[in-house]
Amino acid sequence: MQGRDRGLVMLVPVLWGLNFPATALMLTHYPPLLAGALRFALLAVPAMLFVPFPQVRMRWLLGTGFGLGVMQFAFLYAGMAAGMPAGLASLALQASAPFTILLATAFLGERLTSRRALGVGIAVAGLALIGASQARAAALLPVALTLMGALGWAIGNICSRLARAPKPLHLTMWMSIVPPVPLFLMALSAEGPRIGPALSGALTTQAIPATLGLLYIVIFATVIGYGIWNTLMSRYPASEVAPWSMLVPVVGIASSWALLDETPHPAELVAGVLVIGGVILASRAPSRA
Repeated sequence: MQGRDRGLVMLVPVLWGLNFPATALMLTHYPPLLAGALRFALLAVPAMLFVPFPQVRMRWLLGTGFGLGVMQFAFLYAGMAAGMPAGLASLALQASAPFTILLATAFLGERLTSRRALGVGIAVAGLALIGASQARAAALLPVALTLMGALGWAIGNICSRLARAPKPLHLTMWMSIVPPVPLFLMALSAEGPRIGPALSGALTTQAIPATLGLLYIVIFATVIGYGIWNTLMSRYPASEVAPWSMLVPVVGIASSWALLDETPHPAELVAGVLVIGGVILASRAPSRA
């Protein structure tokens, strides 16, 4: 990975890590499935009006939208609404990196080098240490829901890789047309009585922090974050890009500590060092003679 792209791939975990406190704020007012539908509806309308259709096969566009949109955020938001703390959610969702590498090895024929396997193993050990420290904060159901969201992210990564969009930002915007309808139908089924009050009170003083959280997620976490991510997925092997997502819980736990008073255990700080070291090792190019 070239120097400029390495800087971009390091920016993504910051944008996505701050996404978790923003999500916690958003869910104080919006029900989880409605929040997911609104997130992507706010992207879908300008995408269809102003962004050219990406030059990709429809099946990969639908697959990217289903994995990164419907599956990831339906499960993630449901897990957080069920009691998953923002910092722990940022950790559990990073299971997407090992999921992505395994799927890329199985379906894309990408080679799992010993260096990459070792780096991912170290990072996963760090994630496991953080999880062991925070497991007391969440029941089994919220954790399971968040891990299903991680699997959705991995599926979306593979579809984005297979799409090979000439202009990945166009794919990022147009994939947003897939999630709103299924997420809104699920919201009607599960959250019907809460939808009206949530929408009518969106601009009240009490709801302003939640609405600002929603706007951060749309602009910074989705447009900018996924724009960079999909660009790098189109340039490099998925197994080289995916490990960088494991830096997200470092930012997620730190920002949740600062903004939501979720105090991390010292063991989690040590684990963060393992995560960073593992990601750097997994993403380094092999030395050349």
